Amino acid sequence: MIDLTSSPHLSARLSPDATGELTGDGVHESFAEDSTQRLREAVFGRVGELAAAAGRPVRLTVSDEEGDWLLAVQPDGSIGDEEALSVGSADAPTPVASTEPPSRESFLYVERPRPDRAKQGLRGALARAGMPLAPSAAELRERAELDAVSRHWAGPRTIAIVNGKGGANKTPTTALLSAVFARNGGSGVLAWDNNETRGTLGWRTEKDEHDATVQSLLPATDALMSAGARTADIGHYVHHQNADKYDVLRSNPTMLATEQRISSADFDRLHTVATKFYRLVIIDSGNDESAERWLRMIDHTDQLVIATTALGEHAEAGALLLEALLQRDAHSARLAREAVAIVSQSERTGPASEVGRVAKGFEPLARRAVTIPFDPEMHGGRLSFESLAPRTRRAWLHAAAAVAEGL
Repeated sequence: MIDLTSSPHLSARLSPDATGELTGDGVHESFAEDSTQRLREAVFGRVGELAAAAGRPVRLTVSDEEGDWLLAVQPDGSIGDEEALSVGSADAPTPVASTEPPSRESFLYVERPRPDRAKQGLRGALARAGMPLAPSAAELRERAELDAVSRHWAGPRTIAIVNGKGGANKTPTTALLSAVFARNGGSGVLAWDNNETRGTLGWRTEKDEHDATVQSLLPATDALMSAGARTADIGHYVHHQNADKYDVLRSNPTMLATEQRISSADFDRLHTVATKFYRLVIIDSGNDESAERWLRMIDHTDQLVIATTALGEHAEAGALLLEALLQRDAHSARLAREAVAIVSQSERTGPASEVGRVAKGFEPLARRAVTIPFDPEMHGGRLSFESLAPRTRRAWLHAAAAVAEGL
């Protein structure tokens, strides 16, 4: 058992896996909890008990992934910085009463900048306990990315998720980018399945009580563009995602491609409706790069995203597509140069290092290349942002922020 008689100084090491160790006077106590928050509470609670038993404050050096911290823990369990050990000393100066007339602040509200305090990790826990700790570099990056995906632009924006190879992760990329933008920036995000050959975006997202698809919306475009159309009228043709806050415009995977052809003029009408009712339209492109609807999608796109796994055939198809767009016209060439490549690790791609290698290969071809770790929740079944592991959610936020830079 730790004894503070000879030395009132403890050290604690906290690990990201919610295990830790408290050391004092050569004695070690181990901790294991189900979260890093509970680990911190357990360790600080134990130090408070030792300070109470000793009847005096103790110094505590805490080490975690963010660095080392020298703290003072009082017998009542309160935590402060090291200066708290000397508070109330006899050498403290006695305040002198002022003879000047007291100043008065205006009753009118004046906005003053508030100190930026950490909210996450150990820094956040200590800031809530009263220590004025600034956010870590990682927390500041996350805040900046959250701000980027929360913005509303002047006018609608269209993002196309493309790769001519099937199975390259276009549908999960469409759904999860839509979720990040909608969950943070609010409503007004549409995920549109522009695939005429067995598009599965509808299968992997929530369905409303109706069976509407793109084919249902097409005859209604004139009515929806009329002056009398109401915002809620679009709800007859799209499927709302209750948790992730975006809407889905489905294709019909049970129909043959020949039965659901979309001409350039049809696509224009659909896109006009989409951008009337939604601020952000994210399109799952399908695989046929020669289809009228695919080419017209490119004409309307503001930001291009290459979705791929680390499989060589998927990555090569994405790279070839960028090279082809460079030759198509000035607009397509700009999209290719400013594209974002999102490389996801699937069950078939091997080690994470391979994902990094593919992303690095896209760096000379695109504006940004980002990676997504393997997550079983992305492979089969309904796509839900909340069901992803924390590090996967963080990776999708990073990817969405990279996309937002181009909007």
